[in-house]
Amino acid sequence: MTTFESTIRQIDYSQQSVYNLLSDLSNIDRVKDRLPADKLNGLTFDTDSIAITTPMGAVKLHIIEREEPKCIKFETAESPLPFNFWIRILPMDEQRSKMKLTIKADLNPFIKGMVSKPLKEGIEKIADALQAIKYE
Repeated sequence: MTTFESTIRQIDYSQQSVYNLLSDLSNIDRVKDRLPADKLNGLTFDTDSIAITTPMGAVKLHIIEREEPKCIKFETAESPLPFNFWIRILPMDEQRSKMKLTIKADLNPFIKGMVSKPLKEGIEKIADALQAIKYE
């Protein structure tokens, strides 16, 4: 398994507020106007799943586990490259939390060489977007 992790991000909202918004994917509707329009190609979502069209093909993730208020785990339902993804949220104090994103994928050496850089950049961009959300 190959692991890709984002940098740890400080979020100026409580752990519970962040968890509440991210654990229900239908809340994307409230924040999608803050996401780059060119990155929303084929975006669909409901409470437990999200799908988007990427240059490599369609990617659909669904939530497989919620560990309130600290972790949301996803796995691919459709993807050119199967992977698991999770969001960890830890409290800093009552008003602030920190977040880290992780992707784990079983990659052969050839594929790993091709996708490592895009996955590292992609996980940081997702972390940037999640850090910018107003969790109130």
